[in-house]
Amino acid sequence: MSDPRSSTRSIRRALGLLRETDYRRLWVGETVSQFGSQVSLLAIPYIATVLLLATPFEVALLGALQFLPFLLFTLPAGAWVDRLRRRPILISGDLVRVVALGTIPLTWAFGVLTIWQLYLVSFVAGIATVFFDVAYQSYLPALVEHDQLVEGNSKLQASEASAAVVGPGFGGALIGLVGAPFAIIADALSYLTSAFFVSRIARTEPHPEAARLAAGLAREPLRRQVAEGLQFVLGNPYLRAIAGATSSSNLGSTMIFAIMPVYLYRELGLTAATVGLIFGIGALGSLGGALVANQVAARVGLGRTIIGSMALGGPAMLLLPLAPHDAPIAWLVASVALMGFASVVYNINQVSYRQAICPTAIQGRMNATMRFLVWGTIPVGSIIGGLVATAVGVHDAIWIGAFGSCLPFLSVLLSPVRSLRRMPEALTTAEPAAGNKG
Repeated sequence: MSDPRSSTRSIRRALGLLRETDYRRLWVGETVSQFGSQVSLLAIPYIATVLLLATPFEVALLGALQFLPFLLFTLPAGAWVDRLRRRPILISGDLVRVVALGTIPLTWAFGVLTIWQLYLVSFVAGIATVFFDVAYQSYLPALVEHDQLVEGNSKLQASEASAAVVGPGFGGALIGLVGAPFAIIADALSYLTSAFFVSRIARTEPHPEAARLAAGLAREPLRRQVAEGLQFVLGNPYLRAIAGATSSSNLGSTMIFAIMPVYLYRELGLTAATVGLIFGIGALGSLGGALVANQVAARVGLGRTIIGSMALGGPAMLLLPLAPHDAPIAWLVASVALMGFASVVYNINQVSYRQAICPTAIQGRMNATMRFLVWGTIPVGSIIGGLVATAVGVHDAIWIGAFGSCLPFLSVLLSPVRSLRRMPEALTTAEPAAGNKG
């Protein structure tokens, strides 16, 4: 007979951080939000491509405006996040996105929805996402212990991956049932749910500038705080290499994803339900990556895991233009699965490394600087993708983006990142860390 106490211990180990109420509330809110976001990721491009008959460049511009705020506002957002408590910022970011997305079904019902409104919604929601993401990545280290960072990020990535498995299929079915504009209501409600659960977190968050306020010291100028974040990231050869790899990877992949709706719906003639099924099945790769990311790094080393997972992303992209027009589904599923596995393993390990070596006092600015560098290339890639597709055609533009995606791993391969063996100890000062060398 099995020992009940052994089974209980196994369950407790499996749950891990989910046994802690505050982390569980953060996890539940983010999980629901991720499931809702999968609906909008499918519905908004569908509205632009199929219902509003936007051109390839107009569709690409939609993606560019969604990420343009990361280029414009991320650096000052990081300084503000380090000046304020993070939880209210998370709640505000969720509520702004509720309102922005809610305007789409409302204007569609009155017959006045245009591509220009989609541009505005994408831009406003993007600004809210800038502040939410910077605060979110900076809030986690204050909510869990240092040695729980990888587990905390892994569980959050597992939720995102699970949403990517179930969400597209649900989104495609919902679009078929109620129409794409009204399907977006599900995403708005998911952000509302996220705001509720984050508001229920009980742990008192100390004010980031408590010591300065107690001493009666004047606040540092915003420009100086932004410069400190830039100096921390750019002065660290490990973070500099990771930023170079991620930003160049995003540039190439976004050239593809900016015009993917045109490729899938018009050139391949797929339906929203089929596209949802493709991304849902392919997202099993993301789920697998979230489940094994920690074990892979422990077995082969942190640096090799970061380099190998980045290197896998490029060949995965090549499967997209290789897909035959008469039977593309298997190729598309394989591409999504490989991309998802690689990106999740990469993100869990490099984000955890960044959080581990950065002092709490500048977590916001570090994350903001990294977001600025790695997501700032996304609107640029979107515009380039739209222009190239207009000039040479959608299929050839995807080939160009796929070839470009095969090179970013060189940034981490030819850097000290390859010497990392394990997660470093926490820092107590704001000095740039070199990380552990094996």
